Formats: sequence, C-alpha cells, structure tokens
Amino acid sequence: MSGDLGLSQQDGNAALARIKIKSPKKILMLSWEYPPRIIGGISRVVEGLSKALTGLGLEVHVVTNDMPGSPAEEVDEGVRIHRVRVDTPAPNFHTWVLLMNHFFAKRVGILAREVGGFDIVHVHDWLVFPCGVETRNFTGCPMVSTLHSLEYKRAGGINSPEGQMIESFEWWITYDSGIVIVCSGSMKEDVKWKFKVPDEKIWVIPVGLNKRKFLQARPDWKAVRSKYGVGDNEKLVLFVGRLTHQKGCEYLIRAFPSVVKFFNAKLVIVGDGYQRGELEYIALTTGEGWRIKFTGFLSDSDVVDLMLCSDLMVIPSVYEPFGVVALEGMAAGIPVVASNVDGLGEIIKHEYSGVLVYPRDPSSISWGISRVLGDPNLARTIVENAKREVDKKYTWEAVAQLTLKAYEQTLR
Repeated sequence: MSGDLGLSQQDGNAALARIKIKSPKKILMLSWEYPPRIIGGISRVVEGLSKALTGLGLEVHVVTNDMPGSPAEEVDEGVRIHRVRVDTPAPNFHTWVLLMNHFFAKRVGILAREVGGFDIVHVHDWLVFPCGVETRNFTGCPMVSTLHSLEYKRAGGINSPEGQMIESFEWWITYDSGIVIVCSGSMKEDVKWKFKVPDEKIWVIPVGLNKRKFLQARPDWKAVRSKYGVGDNEKLVLFVGRLTHQKGCEYLIRAFPSVVKFFNAKLVIVGDGYQRGELEYIALTTGEGWRIKFTGFLSDSDVVDLMLCSDLMVIPSVYEPFGVVALEGMAAGIPVVASNVDGLGEIIKHEYSGVLVYPRDPSSISWGISRVLGDPNLARTIVENAKREVDKKYTWEAVAQLTLKAYEQTLR
C-alpha cells in the first residue's frame, strides 16, 4: 500500500507524526454503577478515573443508575453525574439490563443536545454497551470501551443462553470500539484469544487507587475489632468481596480450621451475594463457625476502618482480572495473601509485596496465612514494599494520563 502511495514506511511515519492529534474535551462515561451505588469494582474505577480526568481539564459526564437518597443530577469534584431511573418492571435481570440501556439512551440523547455532543463515549463493560452503540451512532463520537472481566471466566464457561448473550455483547464491544481497555496483561491475552482482536487495539491500563481515604481515617483499633467480635489477643483475618464462586471464599473458609490450630484468630467476611447462605453453611460444618463472622455489605468508611485494624487480608479468587481490593489492602498497610491468578499475579510479587497461593486449594491458602502470621519480619517487609509499589504504579493521575492517550489515539 505504501508503494502505491509513493511513500516509504519512514515517510509515512513522519507524516503521521505531523498530524495534529485532537485532544478531547467532553467525555461521556456509561456505567451501571457509580457511588454510592456500589455492586462491584466498576463503581470505584469509574469514579476514580472520572475525577482524575476532570483534574486534567476534561468535562466528564457520567450517566448511571439512580440510587435512593442520591440526587438525579449532581456535580462531585467536577464530575457531572446524571442518575437515571428505570421505570419499567422486568421479569429477570438480563431483561432489566436491556430496559436500563433504553432509559440511559433517552437521557443521553437529551444530554447531548444540552451540552452540544461529546468527543468520546467511554463504555464500562457489557451492561451499558447497547447505549454506547446508540450514542456513537446518533452523536457521531468515537467509542472507547473498558472490559472489566469476561463472562466465560466469571462463570467458568458459557453454560446458558444468558451467558451466550453476554459473550456476544463482549465480542461486539471488541469489534465496534476504537480501542478496548483492559486492566492487566493476562486479560489482554484472554481478549485476544477469545475474540481474535488485533494486539494494537487492546490497551493495558491498570486501575488506580485513592489513598486519601486510608490516610485520613483514624479508627479506634480496639473498638473496631470489638465490633466484629475480635479480641485484643486475636488475629483478625479479613476477606472483602462479593460472595460469589468467582471470589473463592469457600476455599478460605475451609482453610481456616488449619490456621486456628496454630494461631488464635478470627475471620471476618465482608460482602454479600448469592453464595452467602452456602458459605454460612460451610462455615458451620468446619467446627470453627464461631470464629467466622459474616458482616454483609458495609459502607466504604466501615471497610476502610476494618482494613486499617486487620492483621491480614486474604483474596482467594479463582478469577480476578485485576484485584482492586488487593491494592486497597496494600495501601492500608496490611499484608495480603492472594491467589496466583490473572491480574493478582501481576500486582503482587511473591514474598516481596504479598504472598501468592494456589487457587481452589485450602491447604495452600492455610500455608500462606500461617506464613505471614508466623513471621512478623516478613509481614513488615511485605507491607513496606507493597506501599512503595502502590505509590509508584497505581495512582489515578497516571491512569488518567494513559486513558487520555487512548482517547487521542481513537480520535486520530
């Protein structure tokens, strides 16, 4: 092709370099969750990225679901938030998602007219992709998408019509987006393999972290631990996450009896999900159920206080594209034991910034917990190294700069 144009590859590269890259001004973020509506990790990612992009001088609009007690229209640290109510009842979750996209698209249409359109629409996962496609089509702005995880790995395979629908949307995302953002190298390889996406179309941009909430919190160590039934002389082992099979909490519960043979410890499990009843039953069958407390969903401030007052965090996931909660534990200054899977294995360096264990293996998880609890010097070293890693690699400012480059590349 370059020969037909009379240009060498070097000439072509020089010509491209002279093209002025258009810098976006107005960004539309689409996400089905945004604080205070927190279902999983997407909510915090969209919040952190939106605020950091606003700090770079961009005008960021977030269209998301409504939340009882939250205003329909709000400006938070410069981010313009538009919460949409889904008025039509639905027989199941997947039908509701499609209805949600319909109501989102109506709000986006009005918003585009009010603000004069957008330079980029940024879609966060399959749940809002139909609205993203509509937005691109009727406003003419390019689309960038972030895939936060993949259905075939979340569900352990595509085993239902609903799963087939979600995977079709994920393929559609990779096909129609100018750039696809993923959070780890392992997820990039998954996307390339599963959907046959060109390497240059996928950008690896990690998730950032706002350390302020850990630096500003001043919890009463004794009072916080007592609130969850943990005594002064007991070790507090913490799990934070959705109670689903993907998070692997059952393997942690089965590992815990081996831990308490050598350490006076309690396990506090923060989060909720469809697996909660099953996990509570498993805890009872271990014979150590009295040492395991399920808190249900907690507010952000309560989770921060609990992290700061814990001795150890365990992330026993069987699939984790990135692992925001691992960064939070590292920033909070507690040792992290995590499964060596996907993004977790990229964030944590074994016995340097955390301890890695085998997934789905209670004996390995028990070993990892005991390794940290039994060696205070190792625990201190891990904490110090982990804090340095977070400060160096995982700031929202750095993530926003990389995302802005992805926007510019899409416009180019």
